[in-house]
Order: sequence, then structure tokens, then C-alpha cells
Amino acid sequence: MSIRLFRLFLATLFVATIISCSRVKPPIAEKKPYEITAFGDTRIDPYFWMQERDTPAVLANLHAENAYANSVLKPTEALQEKLFNEMKGRIKEEDVTAPYFDNGYFYYTRFEKNQEYPIYCRKKGTLNTSEEILLNVNELADKYSFFNVADVSVSSNNKIIAYGVDTLSRRKYTIYFKDLVSGKLLPTKISNTTGETVWANDNNTIFYTIKDSSLRPYKVLKHKLSNLDETEDPVVFQEKDLTFSLTLDKSKTNDFIYIASISTLATEYQYLNANTPDASFKIVQPRERGLEYNVTDFDGKFYFVTNYNAKNFRLMAAPITIPSKLNWKEVIPHRADVLLEGFDVYKSFYTVQERKQGLTNIRIVDWKTNTEHVIDFGEETYTASLDYNPDFYATKVRFRYTSLTTPVSVYDYDVATQTKILLKRQEVLGADFNPENYEAKRLWAKASDGVLIPISLVYKKGIKLDGSNPSLIYAYGSYGASMDPYFSTARLSLLDRGFVYAIAHVRGGQELGRQWYEDGKLLKKKNTFTDFIACSEFLIKEGYTSPSMLFAQGGSAGGLLMGAIANMRPDLYKGIIAEVPFVDVVTTMLDESIPLTTGEFDEWGNPKIKEYYDYMKSYSPYDNVTAKDYPNMLVTSGYYDSQVQYFEPQKWVAKLRDMKTDDNLLLFKIDMEAGHGGASGRFKSLHEVALNYAFMLYLLEKTN
Repeated sequence: MSIRLFRLFLATLFVATIISCSRVKPPIAEKKPYEITAFGDTRIDPYFWMQERDTPAVLANLHAENAYANSVLKPTEALQEKLFNEMKGRIKEEDVTAPYFDNGYFYYTRFEKNQEYPIYCRKKGTLNTSEEILLNVNELADKYSFFNVADVSVSSNNKIIAYGVDTLSRRKYTIYFKDLVSGKLLPTKISNTTGETVWANDNNTIFYTIKDSSLRPYKVLKHKLSNLDETEDPVVFQEKDLTFSLTLDKSKTNDFIYIASISTLATEYQYLNANTPDASFKIVQPRERGLEYNVTDFDGKFYFVTNYNAKNFRLMAAPITIPSKLNWKEVIPHRADVLLEGFDVYKSFYTVQERKQGLTNIRIVDWKTNTEHVIDFGEETYTASLDYNPDFYATKVRFRYTSLTTPVSVYDYDVATQTKILLKRQEVLGADFNPENYEAKRLWAKASDGVLIPISLVYKKGIKLDGSNPSLIYAYGSYGASMDPYFSTARLSLLDRGFVYAIAHVRGGQELGRQWYEDGKLLKKKNTFTDFIACSEFLIKEGYTSPSMLFAQGGSAGGLLMGAIANMRPDLYKGIIAEVPFVDVVTTMLDESIPLTTGEFDEWGNPKIKEYYDYMKSYSPYDNVTAKDYPNMLVTSGYYDSQVQYFEPQKWVAKLRDMKTDDNLLLFKIDMEAGHGGASGRFKSLHEVALNYAFMLYLLEKTN
């Protein structure tokens, strides 16, 4: 028996002993004081030992936490199953995506009844021809508890696909190649990659990225399918700056391949003619701290969406032969009240995606005449975005539209006639769903510094504003990620039970422009937390809910938000759901061996600088747990999480359990087979949603 199997055996035996007892008690983790000193300040971490993966003690504690959570929630098992069946029953099991056209083929993905995973398909020339199955992921995933396919990429001659496979949920992909003529896998496979591949136009050369020990994409390599010997693939580029990560892309015109070096506050692109894969990449514009840009090519020019002297970004252009910023000319100017989010090119026109007052606009501009118009959406609160549009010669633009009451809808927009063509709308099966039965609003809460924070709200019509409504408020608030309002079939299970659902668009996101992001990061991070608290207080003041009926939810960096509000205002919430929470901020950011740490310095700050150390310590949820009453809490994680390591929530829960002074529930559920995104498959993940909902409904039932 291997050492790892023996450790797992001991842990399983330990848990079996616990479960055999008549009553499962909350696990009390052993304390082993560990000193961490910086700037003369010593922090004592009693649970630092939990960071040693796969040890019997760590595994035993995790299994014990699961056993305890399962025991406490056992009365909810029937409710969880009911919720799961409700949510699954609304999903059309036999479904197909709206086909898109690319290089002579219509591509689409379909799902079959009782199958968890997609089937990738295409049809040549017209949708009336016979179907060709590229990949049936259900067959590939048959023997795995977790399975994810990334970046199915087709060669220019349409004869070979490359795709990445992750079976551990650690986001480390093995690339496989399939001959679409014979239907057989090629002997080549490449491990430890991001799963990302870009084909050169010779149909033989691919570029791909690999990860270092901290899971940072740091090298671009080149592989030739004709090379059947065992020689290593040559390194095309290595990113030596630990704060930058690499991505690959191919231009829509198919003329260029791009390497992007990306950090929080800077980007640098390199380009290569896709017809000459053995040539050297050239730098577009050398990196500068604070300079962000992306690149699109068209008609002899590079186009840049950039923050160069433009906080909310602007569009600029330069000849491909002289692409540095010294030669950039303005195409769309900077506007203080409009965030330029995206730009895409077509043969006859280009599209611009913009955000104003938190809502998205899509503009169409004719190349020759420079005339333009905006697609009208006509709702108070909604989400619209450009969809995948690979066909350079298309005369229609595909976009997605949804709102809190409108299921996800895919449209083609005919540029010539300025008409929207609905291709597909998410079907809601089962109960008699009618969007007219629900009401969505956009409200504004005043933050502690007087800034107005938008809230997107939805509920079933007929509620009374008397504080009696159970409510769930959600937010993220980091990395400039905008949490736009969207429709959820699963959420109907809450709305139909009288819940009010709210999204707080707190600072740290980018809903109201770039400044909105900058006002919620680094030494202004606490704005994210106080904004969320202000939104919660607003819902209570306006009669939507009360502290005895209000729940909060957030994941990852949003889990940090949950940890912060639990420390700052535990009295506001009946319960908190913290999913894969980033809660041990200082310790993690001090350890550059932990995945993704170095690339985060421009988001959170570098704690090796005292100013940032002191500020981060002042809000880090783990460091600020104190002896006081906390709300009911459900904490979830995945053992193979590559973004937020399992031990952060594990340590946090152990410390909370040791110090809190209340009798409220504190439950920790960890999926021992999943990572940051939870379970794979379209139905398995619904079990996690059902657990969250059952947790809230159980607490409300106990109270009443």
C-alpha cells in the first residue's frame, strides 16, 4: 500500500469511527501555534499545520467536518432532493446551442437526456447536412468523478481538433489531438498545460502554454504534429516576471497569433504572422506599469482598447509596421461617464461594447461611412454582451441578452436592416413560468461615504414591504468584474418561496466605470465591505427584509467579502454562505509559492510593504476573528481548488469554531473530488445549489 493510500485509509477509519457515534459533534481542531513575523509584528497561526496537503491529520479533519455537516443537515435531505428535482426539472435535458458559422462549418453543442456533459458537433456548409460529432464528452468522462474539456480548437483545414482535459479540477490540462477524418486520437499528448491551443495556418504547428509550480501560465511552446520523435518542444517565450501570466489568441482575420503577458495593471502583446510559425514574435508595445491594452488587427492596422491617458479606456490605432504607442491615433475618445469594454471587427463594420451607469450598450459603426447606431434593449436592469462572432465576413452580429426576469436569449442582429432575430431563448420547463409574475428593480443605496451603490433586485409580485420577506443578497466586488443581473432557473426555487434576491454592485467591480474598480482595491478595499453592508441596511430600512430574514452569499473573492462582513456586522444577517472563500489574506499573499499569489499584488497589495501589510491585516477575515456572536454560516470548498487553496476555509472554520460565543450553526462542506468551480457536469452542480437553499430554508423553518 502506498503512503498516500495508507493516509487516506487512516483518515477514512477516523471518520468511520466518528459516524458510528450516536451523535456527531463539531470537530475541534488541534492547535499548533506557528509564528509568522513581518515588520516586527508576530501573528500566531494555530492552524498553519492544515496547509500540509494529504497528511492524515488534515484529511481526518476535513472528513470530520463533512461528517458533522451531513449530520446537522440530515433533516434537510428530503428538501435538498426536492429542490434538486425542481431545478433539474426546469432544464431542457435534450438541448442544443445556437449554431455559429466558422470557416465553412456550422458549430454547435448539444446535450442528451440524463447526460451530464456536452457533445461537440458541426455541419458543413448548411444546417441541412448530416451531423459530424467532434467530441462526445460523456463518453470521455465515463470513468472520472470530475471531467472538464477546455478550448476545443480546430485546425485551419478543418481536419484536426486539439482539446484540453482536466480530470482533477486543478486546472492543469492535458492536450489531446483528434484526426477528424479517421476519428482516431493522434499519439501526441501534452501535459501540465492551460488547455489553450492556437493553430498556425500550416495545419501542423500549434502554440500552447504551460504552468509553473504555482500554476501560473509562464511559457509558450511550439509543437509540430509532424514531429514524432521524443524531442522536447521549443520554448517560444518565457515570462520571467512572476506578476505576469500568459495567454494565447489568434486574430479574427486569421492573420496573426498573439502572446499576451497580463498583470493586474499592465499588458504586453507580441505578434506573429500565422503563415510563418517558425519566425520570431515581435512586441507590439513594450510593457509599462499602468498601461493596459489589447490588440485587434484590420486592414493594415492594429486597433487598441487602452487606458493610455484614458481611465475609462479609449480606442486607438496604428500601422502594423509601427505599432508602438508613439504612433497611436485616437479613433474613439475617452469619456468620463462611459467605460469602453470591447471592440470587434468585421469586413464591413466594427462593434463597440460600452457601459454607462452600469448598463451595457452595443454600437455598430460602418467602416466606410462612419455612421453608427446603438442596439436598443428597453429594460430597466439587464445584461447584454457580444457573443462569440468568429466569422470575419458576417453581416450579422450575435449577442446575448438576459435580465433578472428574462431567460438567457441569443440574438443575431442584422446590421443592414437593424433588426434583432431571436435564435434561442432558454426554456423553463416544469411549472408554469411566466416572467410577468416577477418584478425586477434597480435601486440605489447610500454608502457610508455618501456614494450611491446600485442594487439589482427581483422578487415574485405581491410581496409586502413590512420586513417579513426572506432575502438573499449577493456580491463579488473584485478584479473589476461586473456582476450583471442575469436570469437563473434555479433561483426560481427561492423566488417562488417568497425570497427577495438582490445583487449589490459594490465597488471593486466595474459596473460604474474604471474608477468604481479602483475605489474597491488595494488601500480602498474596505469600500467593498462597507458598500455591501450599506446595501444590506438599505434593504432592511426599505422593508424588503429584516436581520432575522436576511442571508448573504459570495464566493472566492466574494467569500473574502463574506468573511469581512461576518466580522464587521454579524448582527445584520440570519446566515452567511461563503463559497471557496479567500479569507487568509495576509498569510497567503506573503507566500509566493501558493498558486496565483504573485499576480495578485496589484489587486490586494504586496504585504512585504508595510503599508499594505497593515491594511490587509486590518480586514483579513482569518486574522480578525474574535470572541463574539456570529451568524449561522455555511462554508464550502473543493480539495483540489487551484484558486483558493482548501486550507483557507478549513483554518477559518477551525478558528471561528474555537472563538465564537454563539450557538448558531457553523458548517463546512468540502468536495474532496472538485476544485474552485465545484462539481463538473450540468446537473451535479445543482446539488450544491440545493444545499445552499436548503440551509437557508432550514434556518427559517427553525426560527418560525
